[in-house]
Amino acid sequence: MESESVKTRALKELQTVVVRFAGDSGDGMQTVGERFTESTAIFGNDLATFPDFPAEIRAPRGTVPGVSAFQIQFGSTEILTPGDAPDALVAMNPAALKVHLPDLVDGGMLLVNKAAFTKGNLRMAGYTANPLHDPHISENYEVVEVDLNYLVLESLKDFRLNQKSKLRCKNFFALGFMYWIYSRPLATTIAFIRSKWESPSPELAKANIKVLKAGYYFGETTETARNRYMLAKAEVEPGVYRKVSGNEALVLGLIAGAAKANRNLVYSGYPITPASSILETLAAHKHFGLKTIQAEDEIASIGIALGASYAGSLGATGTSGPGMCLKAEFIGLATSTELPLIIFNIQRAGPSTGLPTKTEQSDLTQAIFGRHSDAPIPVIATNSPCDCFETSIEAVRIALTYSTPVIVLSDLYIASGAEPWKVPDPANIPPIEVAFAQEGEPLQVYHRDPETLARTQAIPGQQGLEHRIGGLEKDPFSGVSYDPANHEHMTRMRSEKIERIADSIPPTKINGESFGELLIIGWGGTFGAITAACSSLQAEGFSVSSLHLRHLNPLPRDLGEILGNFDKILVPELNQGQLSMLLRAQFLLDVISYNKVQGQPFKVRELLQKIQEVLRL
Repeated sequence: MESESVKTRALKELQTVVVRFAGDSGDGMQTVGERFTESTAIFGNDLATFPDFPAEIRAPRGTVPGVSAFQIQFGSTEILTPGDAPDALVAMNPAALKVHLPDLVDGGMLLVNKAAFTKGNLRMAGYTANPLHDPHISENYEVVEVDLNYLVLESLKDFRLNQKSKLRCKNFFALGFMYWIYSRPLATTIAFIRSKWESPSPELAKANIKVLKAGYYFGETTETARNRYMLAKAEVEPGVYRKVSGNEALVLGLIAGAAKANRNLVYSGYPITPASSILETLAAHKHFGLKTIQAEDEIASIGIALGASYAGSLGATGTSGPGMCLKAEFIGLATSTELPLIIFNIQRAGPSTGLPTKTEQSDLTQAIFGRHSDAPIPVIATNSPCDCFETSIEAVRIALTYSTPVIVLSDLYIASGAEPWKVPDPANIPPIEVAFAQEGEPLQVYHRDPETLARTQAIPGQQGLEHRIGGLEKDPFSGVSYDPANHEHMTRMRSEKIERIADSIPPTKINGESFGELLIIGWGGTFGAITAACSSLQAEGFSVSSLHLRHLNPLPRDLGEILGNFDKILVPELNQGQLSMLLRAQFLLDVISYNKVQGQPFKVRELLQKIQEVLRL
């Protein structure tokens, strides 16, 4: 009779849910997280994700440093962050439970693979006793203990796979059960399994599909009464949507920008977390005519990209903080030669190797000042996975229009996170029209456009357009010059050119009123948490507004006036206050810094608490 009550129990409707999958780095948590995301996107919910990788390539199995996790928040309303805390936690082993149980909300669902709670695994995770026997857990959470190992082996007893291969399917059993709990469709995941495994191993594909369905129907047939949930589709603008990660969107934007500028794209990079997937994704899009090169080191990669720009293509490269240090000299050369170049810095927690798989935004001052001499260049930042597309195009526009290298700041939180993206109509993306010098025209290398101060680029090798550029200071005709007055003139011209970029920046968008008691300013991956916290307080009647900066050097022309319209300025950053320092220096205003350097993004509740504290000051 109890199982019958499960089948007749009504679905509970929710607006938003946060689910976290956690297990050993070999348990396939990123795989099932991505599949849950894909199924949710197809269903029509809005969503945001946060993959959380271990730093070690292969930590000892069952240890806390080896835990990998994937969190998704989804729902029928606008989703801006992956969520503060999970409503449901899947813990595949004791180490995953130890790391992530403190985050689970009271009354949340806890699905554990009890077969993994052996004496050895408990010891590896640092437990002296089995935590599943702790009454605190059963009293505070909806615990679902499942022997995944037994159920998977039983499901696959007729398959000609060895036991190790069969047990590798257990992540799909857990996924199938979560699909049942949250009323997710199976079809997209089944299609994924077939596309990935059917060709190399039809037996393995069938096994994963069977285990996925077994997990789903385990929810139907288990004797324990349990809640099930449904979430309505989110209201979205009509159009074609796809799931996109931050690095994927950077790639698509770079391709689109190069096409709109009618330039061949050459991307040269060296593998480094978390920027490596930019090179990998671009390499899969060679049908657009672009070229990708994996260089032998960071210095070579930017040299190749700069050489490509010199030859008339659009050169781009990508790295993280340590690689930016190595690229600094070539960025200085790009500044001196005034060649277009795009440098993606996907920030991670440092210094040095630091926390290579955790997020941070501590490279802002490096991006703005991290070169020898006076060598200012534009710096822009993206704020979400979808925003990466437009930010890439903006980088192309600035680089070509102003003949300059451009640094694009992203971070691991944005790069690895994903959300639904409305695919734009290419016809609606404006062209980027920057002409080369033409044969037969007189060429003065450092003759400048009167509006932008950009020099006209000439493709080397053309008759009558022979010229010399390089790291030595030049006069306007590209002759080497050691004249003191000329050096000062050229230095000021290069600086003024960057300042004039601000003339092309659109008016700053403010979330809320344009004046009031408190303005929250952010940049980069803090956008979702800041916007969610600000909107929540606005709904309660608080005089709070927020804005998020894309252009960090130069800053928007209207920013100073906006700052003067608020009593207090709060700047949350995942560093020790770098933007706060820049705002104080430029506008001579006091700002309140709120800083976090834990390798983790801000939680909405953290910002709500800080904002309310500032309002009471």
